[in-house]
Amino acid sequence: MMNPQPKRPAAGGRSPQVPQVRPGNPAFSSGPCAKRPGWSLAALEGAAVGRSHRSAAGKAKLAEAIELSRRVLRLPDTHRLGIVPGSNTGAFEMAMWSLLGARPVDMLAWDSFGQDWVQDIQSQLRLKETRLFDAPYGALPPLDGVDFAHDVVFVWNGTTSGVCLPHADWIAPEREGLTLCDATSAAFAVELDWARLDVVTFSWQKVLGGEGAHGMLALSERACERLASWTPPWPLPKIFRLTKKGALDEALFGGSTINTPSLLAVEDYLDALRWAQSAGGLEGLRARVRANQKVLDDWVAQSDWVEFLCAEPAWRSPTSPCLRLGGERFGALDAAALEAQVRAITGRLAAEGVAYDIANYRAAPPGFRIWTGATVEADDVRALTHWLDWAKEAAA
Repeated sequence: MMNPQPKRPAAGGRSPQVPQVRPGNPAFSSGPCAKRPGWSLAALEGAAVGRSHRSAAGKAKLAEAIELSRRVLRLPDTHRLGIVPGSNTGAFEMAMWSLLGARPVDMLAWDSFGQDWVQDIQSQLRLKETRLFDAPYGALPPLDGVDFAHDVVFVWNGTTSGVCLPHADWIAPEREGLTLCDATSAAFAVELDWARLDVVTFSWQKVLGGEGAHGMLALSERACERLASWTPPWPLPKIFRLTKKGALDEALFGGSTINTPSLLAVEDYLDALRWAQSAGGLEGLRARVRANQKVLDDWVAQSDWVEFLCAEPAWRSPTSPCLRLGGERFGALDAAALEAQVRAITGRLAAEGVAYDIANYRAAPPGFRIWTGATVEADDVRALTHWLDWAKEAAA
């Protein structure tokens, strides 16, 4: 049982009471994220190290990773799924460079990575027929003006802003353009409406706590048809090529990869997927995320010094909620002073071995970004909130 929340320090300048309970796992980073409960290096035994990824053993491991991902995500047969290089960034870049240019593009952005995709489309691909729908940190742009005769590019969960799409109802089920969705902090944590998503990318190191460098790319039949019928006017690097001789390279979705993957990382991902199955599959993972979210919601509701960066509850990220400092103590401080307070608080927590890597993303407003994905325990989130209150007083 968790100890009750420690009392706030009494007036008179006395040192704040140190919480009695520490998080069992201090890893609250938003990527790479916490390993699954009970993980150890023993989970990697049986990895096909020293083997070619094109050997029967290597291809079998890769094919199993794809198949288990499909099962846990409940990916329909209408979508192909493959392992690609470069983590989620590589997967999404591959999709944009291979698919865009055939139609005008509507770009949606409400966090740093959404803005990165806007820059790629405008500055690298140099597409002229584009429209931008953006919003400041903490908000969503209006979605009712999106034209689904265009291709639409967006991030489902804004990891750096703490803002997440609540659903896919705004996406037209019958559409001429493609929907390209960066779902790296949403896959395995929310229900994705696959019928409305033509391209979905994610990485291993987010919700399931796998290792970095490998991405996943899911393509609908409509996206595959675009690949077969559209040749981009720009050169494609080898690691972006999804077609051979004008046809989809089907081998990429059966266990072959464009470049050499780490079979040690593959084994770790397989372990995470098996744990996900044992935790109740997608519903079990989502239940764990909701439990973590509730702990943080309850704490913020009673706090007099922090608030959610996203004011609208329906838009708040369930996996990467972002907080900002407020109240009487911090509400009047400028950005530089707030940044100093964040450094002081997070520095104390790291020095205590209580919480690592919870400061805001470098381009986001000063505050905290606390990962509450499925591999995090609710009791650890609860313990962290007690330590945050302590660190705030100790850093004063």
